Amino acid sequence: MSKVKIVLNGKGIEKMMKSPEMIEICEGHANNALAKLGSGYEVTSMVGKTRCNAEIAAVTKKAKRDNMENNTILKAVGGK
Repeated sequence: MSKVKIVLNGKGIEKMMKSPEMIEICEGHANNALAKLGSGYEVTSMVGKTRCNAEIAAVTKKAKRDNMENNTILKAVGGK
């Protein structure tokens, strides 16, 4: 049996990681987590050097305190 060798196309993967479809997927995950949180949180997204990113941030004082004491954002995203 012959060995299989897989060679990834780096530029193609980079293009995929920056694509509008991938941005939509990232924003979807962030918005699902945002729906589990109370008020005071917001989602932002951007395309970086190598991939797209979505971020959930606590913007009010109450939300910041809640996140600091209870890891609210991490739990909403699916962390333990």
